Amino acid sequence: MIFDLSHPITTDTLPYPGTPAFKIRAVISHGEQKPHYAPGTSFQIAGYEFGGNIGTYVDSPFHRHPGGADFVDLPLDRLANLPGVVVPAPANGPIDAGAFQKVDVKGKAVLVFTGWAARWGSPDYFRSGPFLTAGACQHLIAAGATLVGIDCANIDNMQDGARPAHTLLLAAGIPVVEHLRGLEQIGQRAFHFTAAPPAIRGGTSFPVRAFAVCE
Repeated sequence: MIFDLSHPITTDTLPYPGTPAFKIRAVISHGEQKPHYAPGTSFQIAGYEFGGNIGTYVDSPFHRHPGGADFVDLPLDRLANLPGVVVPAPANGPIDAGAFQKVDVKGKAVLVFTGWAARWGSPDYFRSGPFLTAGACQHLIAAGATLVGIDCANIDNMQDGARPAHTLLLAAGIPVVEHLRGLEQIGQRAFHFTAAPPAIRGGTSFPVRAFAVCE
């Protein structure tokens, strides 16, 4: 069983505040007849314009740290086919280390379920809601988490300019996935998680088709 954990991206999708909206256009359309194709054979090639922080996306260490790994240097074994665990957390406010104390996170994608994704598409979504504290991130790093994801607007307190969650996790080489959805579908099932972006040199953040494959 496969669960889609990513938001669809359309021209109506709200981007992260301050970043470009999503645009799509036909570079070559089905309506353009090409002389080297047989009658009735057509192809459409699309051109896309967007900032990397749109929809459900993954952050590389380079997103926060100038010397951090970009998407070429970030190993696939930190992004794909990871054993995962869903951790329920408060629907608003700080999420501290106590949320993870009794959870085995070693080598896993740790997906934090707050329910904030229900606000997706509303004006109330892009603000600080639930967020990981520095102590929670230090615990996840020490306990050996491989990837950390969350289903809200920002893994950090958006009022904290130091962005401790991004700073600590990405410095440890732990990718961050934001704007997940549908984590409630997984429940207590064992699963593997994937959120792999294109291998872009200089890539910082990029939309992904995040999904869980349940055993």
